[in-house]
Amino acid sequence: MGSWTGRRAGDTVRTARRPGPWDPGWERALGRPRLRSRAGAGQGHPHRDTRRPRRPVDRGGPGMNQDRLREKPGSWRRIQNTSVREGDVICFSEKQRQRTDWGPPWKPKRRRDKYCRAAFVVLLRKGRKMANDRGLISPSDFAQLQKYMEYSTRKVSDVLKLFEEGEMSEYLQGDAIGYEGFQQFLKIYLEADNVPDHLSLALFQSFKTGHCLEDTVIRDVVCLSDVSCYFSLLEGGRPEDKLEFTFKLYDTDRNGILDSSEVDRIIIQMMRVAEYLDWDVSELRPILQEMMKEIDYDGSGSVSLAEWLRAGATTVPLLVLLGLEMTLKDNGQHMWRPKRFPRPVYCNLCESSIGLGKQGLSCNLCKYVVHDQCAMKALPCEVSTYAKSRKDIGIQSHVWVRGGCVSGRCDRCQKKIRIYHSLVGLHCVWCHLEIHDDCLQAMGHECDCGLLRDHILPPSSIYPSVLASGQERKISKTSQKTLDDLNLSTFEALRIDPVSNTHPLLVFVNPKSGGKQGERVLWKFQYLLNPRQVFNLLKDGPEPGLRFFRDVPGCRILVCGGDGTVGWILETIDKANLPVVPPVAVLPLGTGNDLARCLRWGGGYEGQNLGKILKDLEMSKVVHMDRWSVEVIPQQTEEKSDPVPFQIINNYFSIGVDASIAHRFHIMREKYPEKFNSRMKNKLWYFEFATSESIFSTCKKLEESLTVEICGKPLDLSNLSLEGIAVLNIPSMHGGSNLWGDTKKPHGDIHGINQALGPAAKVITDPDILKTCVPDLTDKRLEVVGLEGAIEMGQIYTKLKNAGRRLAKCSEITFHTTKTLPMQIDGEPWMQSPCTIKITHKNQMPMLVGPPPRSSNFFGFLC
Repeated sequence: MGSWTGRRAGDTVRTARRPGPWDPGWERALGRPRLRSRAGAGQGHPHRDTRRPRRPVDRGGPGMNQDRLREKPGSWRRIQNTSVREGDVICFSEKQRQRTDWGPPWKPKRRRDKYCRAAFVVLLRKGRKMANDRGLISPSDFAQLQKYMEYSTRKVSDVLKLFEEGEMSEYLQGDAIGYEGFQQFLKIYLEADNVPDHLSLALFQSFKTGHCLEDTVIRDVVCLSDVSCYFSLLEGGRPEDKLEFTFKLYDTDRNGILDSSEVDRIIIQMMRVAEYLDWDVSELRPILQEMMKEIDYDGSGSVSLAEWLRAGATTVPLLVLLGLEMTLKDNGQHMWRPKRFPRPVYCNLCESSIGLGKQGLSCNLCKYVVHDQCAMKALPCEVSTYAKSRKDIGIQSHVWVRGGCVSGRCDRCQKKIRIYHSLVGLHCVWCHLEIHDDCLQAMGHECDCGLLRDHILPPSSIYPSVLASGQERKISKTSQKTLDDLNLSTFEALRIDPVSNTHPLLVFVNPKSGGKQGERVLWKFQYLLNPRQVFNLLKDGPEPGLRFFRDVPGCRILVCGGDGTVGWILETIDKANLPVVPPVAVLPLGTGNDLARCLRWGGGYEGQNLGKILKDLEMSKVVHMDRWSVEVIPQQTEEKSDPVPFQIINNYFSIGVDASIAHRFHIMREKYPEKFNSRMKNKLWYFEFATSESIFSTCKKLEESLTVEICGKPLDLSNLSLEGIAVLNIPSMHGGSNLWGDTKKPHGDIHGINQALGPAAKVITDPDILKTCVPDLTDKRLEVVGLEGAIEMGQIYTKLKNAGRRLAKCSEITFHTTKTLPMQIDGEPWMQSPCTIKITHKNQMPMLVGPPPRSSNFFGFLC
C-alpha cells in the first residue's frame, strides 16, 4: 500500500478493495465506532469494539489503506484540499494524520453524574474483590456487623459454652463448625432472628479464606477458635480480659502454654480487626512482630500466660486496638487514642512528620502526638489531675507541651507560628494558650485556666484528704501506686476545694449516643476540663461522679446524650439524696431531644465548638422543671403486656396512634438494626409506619375503650372521634412537633395569669380559656391533647397544621382502659393490657435554660 507521496491536493483517491471488519487500524471519518466481529475474519457479530484503534499498516499497492471514510451516500469530504468520496480507503502517514483537521475521535457525551456513578460502582466492586482476595468482608458488611453488635448483650464466652457443652454441641466437629453451625453462632451472639444471608456468607468465607488450618478449607468449615477470637476482640471489655480470653481460647490442652504457631493465629485475628477499624496495618505489623520476638522472656520456645499478658500490657498500640480504657492514675501514663490527622502534624518524640491523613496516637490529656512505633518510648504525661503535696494546693502553674498549636498564632506576640514546617510552639494544657518557644520566658508562672476558668477544677483544687487533716506523710512509689489504683479510682480519698466565684462542671457522657459523636465529645471534654470532671456513663454510670461532687458548692451538671440519658441522670439524682441538687444542662446527641429543644440547647450536636457551648452555659438561667409519677395498675386478665419502661414522666405520655407508630418502629429497629443506621432512613421508616397506620387505623374509636378523669372529674370524649391522647409536660414531642400549638401570649406573665384564674387554674376544660393557655414546664400542670389520626400527626409534624385538639389542663390525670393499647413514656413504647394509669406530680428538678437565640436581623438591637 502506498503513502501520500506523489499525490497532489485535489486528487481523488479510489479504493482497490474494501477491507473487512476484522482488519486492524481502520476508523470512520466521523470517528464513530463500528460493529466489529469478535469471532474472527468473515464472522460478523453485533458487538462494539471499544479497543483503541491501532495505527494503519501499509499492505502494498498505491491508493490502498485500511482507513475507510463513511459519510452519507454520494457525499464528498475534503481533507487538506483532497476530495474523498464515501466508501473510499485512504492511507495516512503519521505527519498527515497530525495535520488533518478532523479533531479527536468522536465520543458520546455523557453527564458527569453518570461517570461518577459508574466510577463509584467500579471502585465498590474493586474494594469488594480486594477484600475477598485478602479474606476480608467489605466495609459495608463490617459496618452492618458493628450495628448488630451494638444492640446485642451477649458475650462470646457465653455462646462458646453453648457450642462446647450445651445444646449447640451437635454443630461442633472438633474445633470446627460448618456454615449451618456458623449461622446459629451469629443468631445467638447477635441476638437476631434473621441475620442477612449475604452477611453470614461473607463472614463465613472470610474465615475460610483467612489464615486457618488447611483441613478447614478442604472440609468447608471454619475454626470456632478463630471466630470466637475475632468477635471477642471487637466486643467491649478490658484489654487484659481480652488477652487472657484469646490465650485460653487456643490453649486446647489447658496447660497454660502456647507454641509460636498458635500465638501467630491470635496475631492474625488482631491484624484483621485492625484492618476493619481502618488502622494502618503496615505500621502495626512490625510492632507486633517485635513484640513476638521479645515475648518469650525465658527463651523456652513457648509462651506462657504470664508472658503473654506481660507483653500485651506493655505494647501501647496493641492495647489501644483492644479498646484500652485507662483509669486516671496520675503516674505519667498517657491516655492514648488512635487518630488520623487531616493537617501536617509532627511526632513529639522523633519530631518527624506523621504524614498527611496518616494515623498516629494522641493523648487525650495533653495532646502529645506520636507514631504508633514511638508510643513505647514516649515521655511521661505531664498532666497531673490533683495536687500531691501541700505546696501545690491553691496555686496552679502552667503545664507546657510542645506542638498542638492549632490556631497557628501566638497568644503572647500575636505573630504566626509556623506549625506546618516542624515541631514548633508550646501549648498549655489548662488555659490552652499557644505561644512561640521564644515567648516562654515572658509568660508568668501562674495559670488562671483561661476562658473556661468558671467550669474547670484545676489540679490545685483537688487534693488527698490526708493533706487536709494534717496527716501528710511521705508516700513511697509502691504506696503511691496503690493509692492511684484503688482509692483514687473510687474518688473516696480526694477532696475538692473549688476556686472562689466559679461553678465547677460535672460532665456525664453517653458514648453510644449519636453514633460516634458521644465518643468524640468525651475525648474533647477530657482535654478542655480536668479529666476527673468527665465521666463515661457506660463504664461506671453516674453514681461515682455524683459522689465525687456531692459537697462541691455551686457546681453544675452537663449531660451529653439523648432524652433517655437525661432521664437516667435525673432519676439517679433523686436516689442520691444530695444536700443541694445542682442544676442540669443538656448537650443533645442523636435525634429527637425534645427536652433539649425546650431548654434552648438545640435539637442535636453537630460538631460545634464546645468552648462556645460552655460559654453559653455560663449565661444560662435556672428553671425548676416538673416531673410526674406514673402508676400502672393492671386488671386481672389473661392478656399479657410488656414491662413499663419508666415510672417517671419528664417529657410526655401518650396512648393510641402515635404510640402505635413508635412501637412498630421500635420493634422493627430491634429486629433489623442495620436498616436504621441513618437519620434519613429512620424518617422514611417512620413515614411508612405512619402511612400504614393511617390506612388500617388500629386505634380507631379510642373513646370506646378508654375513659379519662382529670382531678377526679370525668373528661367528656363522646362527641370526639379520637385515635390518640397525649399528656404533655413540655411543648415539644417527636423531635420538635408542638401538639399544643402556639398561643398568642396575653399581657402579663404566665404566673400572673394563673394567679388571676384562682382555683380554676388547677383544672381547665373550657375551650375558650384553653385557647389562651400557654404551656409551662414549671407550673405543676399537664396539657392534654387529642389526636384524630396519623394524618393529623403528619400535618402537625410538617407544619401544615397548627396543633391537635386541646382537651384540658390539669394537675392530676387517670386513665381506665378496657383493651390492650399501645402507650409510650418519653419516646419508649410498649403494649399495655387493660389497666388503670394514675399520673401525679412528683417533684421539680433545677434545669439550665440556654440563652435566647441571637437575632438574625441586622436591626435586631432595636427590638
